[in-house]
Amino acid sequence: MERERDPATIELLKNLRARLLSENISVARVAAYNLSWLQEDGLTLLKEALFGDYPKTAKKAAAYGLRNMKGRMKKMAIEVLQQGRESSDEVTREACAKSLYLMENKPKRKMKKQSPHSAKARRKIKEVPSKDMKQKRRFNRKPFNR
Repeated sequence: MERERDPATIELLKNLRARLLSENISVARVAAYNLSWLQEDGLTLLKEALFGDYPKTAKKAAAYGLRNMKGRMKKMAIEVLQQGRESSDEVTREACAKSLYLMENKPKRKMKKQSPHSAKARRKIKEVPSKDMKQKRRFNRKPFNR
């Protein structure tokens, strides 16, 4: 059953689809990432780009978008990537295999240890007030009301 979409959603999907099919891989990847948040609509467009007759940048970006699917669509995205691994197109096959590999072996990010000599770790040297300043402060105080 096809659900009804408002004109703003249709315009957004057209815009993302056009950017997904871009020759610039960075633009295509950002569009694929944004499509990964759009559930069924995103899955449909990413699947179309992956299996259609499109440039290799679009296919690689689509595999990236499928890899980043979250929630209930993740299982379907994995199935699409597994189908793509058996594709006759070499670019599709390689992009899907790499995405599946990266999903299984997610690299762990290491936190950088902060050097004791780094700018953030060093404390600022505070000025030591002179004896004259201490006397001036003492006389500049407001009188205590009794």
